[in-house]
Amino acid sequence: MTSNAPTREEAFQLLEEFNSNESLIKHALAVEAVMRYMARKRGEDEEEWGVIGLIHDLDYERFPDRHCTKTEEILHDRGWPEDYIRAVVSHGWGICSDVKPETDLEKTLYAIDELTGLVVTTALVRPSRSVMDLKAKSVKKKWKDKRFAAGVDRSIIERGAEMLGVELGELITDTIAGMREVAPEIGLEGEPA
Repeated sequence: MTSNAPTREEAFQLLEEFNSNESLIKHALAVEAVMRYMARKRGEDEEEWGVIGLIHDLDYERFPDRHCTKTEEILHDRGWPEDYIRAVVSHGWGICSDVKPETDLEKTLYAIDELTGLVVTTALVRPSRSVMDLKAKSVKKKWKDKRFAAGVDRSIIERGAEMLGVELGELITDTIAGMREVAPEIGLEGEPA
């Protein structure tokens, strides 16, 4: 863990300072959970990965036209570690940033950011409205329908999986597994039977 690393509580307070949109906060929680899951799976620093996942879209609600750039400014002003800032900025590579993901952490964030959106949308059209019974094959089936979750850039997810050297199915399975850990907080635990 980096010295002067922010705590999860500090990151969440910062997230709430700049975001009031419930769906953006749920997205941040989903990405955080998947990053924590992936860190554990790879034997990496779960706290660092989680905090970076939590604040990756810090500026998106207030400054969508300056996405990543404004987060970089905010985090610099608050004395955040350079490696945290670089990781956050790298998730916008090719969209709003020219910082290419290089570490496993950065590649993972890049790969799963858009994917969490596709998983959420897929879960919400199921009778259970839940990630608890969702399988990768259901997400892959929806993947093929380009009109479904049309805002999700599938090429970014594919590029991210390729950078990580993992199959798309494995990445989807891991993303679902991470999101299950926060299903109640992100509204995807399903309807009571």
